[in-house]
Amino acid sequence: MSALDLSRWQFAITTVYHFFFVPITIGMGFLVAGMQTAWHRTGNEKWLRATKFFGKLFLINFAMGVVTGIVQEFQFGMNWSDYSRFVGDIFGAPLAIEGLLAFFLESTFLGLWIFGWDRLPKKLHLATIWIAATGTVLSAYFILAANSWMQHPVGYMVNPETQRAEMKDFAQVLTQPLAVITFTHVITMAFMVAGLFVAGISGWLLFKGKGPDVARSTLKLGAITALVAFVLVGITGDFQARKMVDVQPMKMAAAEALYETSAPAPFSLLTIGSLDGSQPLWSLEIPHGLSLLATHTWDGEVQGINNIQAQYEQQFGPGDYKPNIPMAYWNFRLMMGFGFVGALLALWMLWVTRGGRVPTSKWFPRLAILSIFMPLLGSSTGWIFTEVGRQPWVVFGVMLTASGVSPTVSALQVWTSMIVFTLLYGGLAVVEVGLLMRAIKIGPPETVVPNYPDKVGEDRPLTVTY
Repeated sequence: MSALDLSRWQFAITTVYHFFFVPITIGMGFLVAGMQTAWHRTGNEKWLRATKFFGKLFLINFAMGVVTGIVQEFQFGMNWSDYSRFVGDIFGAPLAIEGLLAFFLESTFLGLWIFGWDRLPKKLHLATIWIAATGTVLSAYFILAANSWMQHPVGYMVNPETQRAEMKDFAQVLTQPLAVITFTHVITMAFMVAGLFVAGISGWLLFKGKGPDVARSTLKLGAITALVAFVLVGITGDFQARKMVDVQPMKMAAAEALYETSAPAPFSLLTIGSLDGSQPLWSLEIPHGLSLLATHTWDGEVQGINNIQAQYEQQFGPGDYKPNIPMAYWNFRLMMGFGFVGALLALWMLWVTRGGRVPTSKWFPRLAILSIFMPLLGSSTGWIFTEVGRQPWVVFGVMLTASGVSPTVSALQVWTSMIVFTLLYGGLAVVEVGLLMRAIKIGPPETVVPNYPDKVGEDRPLTVTY
């Protein structure tokens, strides 16, 4: 394998691994803040116990997300130096703001929340977790704005002397419609991930009889959050699909294995293509389905792969501008399938625990735990589709992926770093799973005695409550 192929594999592996933690962190921040708010408003101790329990899981996940994110960004300079040199003036700006502003809010106020249980007044301490949760959303926005610029570059110019992309309109980079739509889709997906994370763990706790009063309430909270988020994911995904047809028609055509422009365009339930992905051999289709999805009209025209390829050859010169059709096609379906199964499991858990019922089937805890992975796998396959569908561009229409790789990095060097990262990530996975399982097996605390100071500045020893 070449250094280019290995660099792509390495970035894909580290990105998918890192993204397992991101949606849990975003959604869990708000759910834990909601639990603490419920305790603050009702005085019911079960919500304080829930806050302590799920807050611990949130912190474990947050720490892992930070560590894996650092490794991911390291690759920009190591394996993709030509890309970094070309787009650094633009791509680096939102990343810098994310680090200086958003991550500052997350880390600073999360630290205040961790250490402030017995040092900050009750209302002020509650505010710290809300601010930290808000920081995770801001962090996501700046990252997604940078990624959206790669998908649809705007607000820039290429300096003919330096051959580098330079910023012309930073506001346009941050507020372009694709960035806004992608942000809403990813955030609603994060709430679905976090909702089923809470519901799945709560279902296992309820079955095992560990803190049943806490588990029943948090199962309901998590499952309802996941179901509402599932509906919003579908709505925002519809907006994103229509925008994709405008800015990246090849990605939509690849997602449906639509080789020839059609009006109306059918939705493919199953397509078997040639090994080189150049033509379909057999397809099971829903008539007019893709026209409705992509254009919201019964007979809307959707461009096909071969037609777009011919257009791109005229626009960008000779070359193969088709992504990996099977990967785009199947990841698009896996994304929707995993999400749909996750929603069904959330609905099922609500049904079997309705009216104070205690599930006794041995399948209940297994399916509850399985539900945690459904939206996680859906979000991962969604990102794989997003990034694979953009190929062969690293910046769509501006820079080919092959042009962004570091010219002096050899395949051996990439192999070495990939092996090191794989071993590192494997070790971190063992630590992560071990810490989570240990905390989950212990379950929510039996009782928690709040010990807030009466006023700011009251002298107390610094303690960690986790």
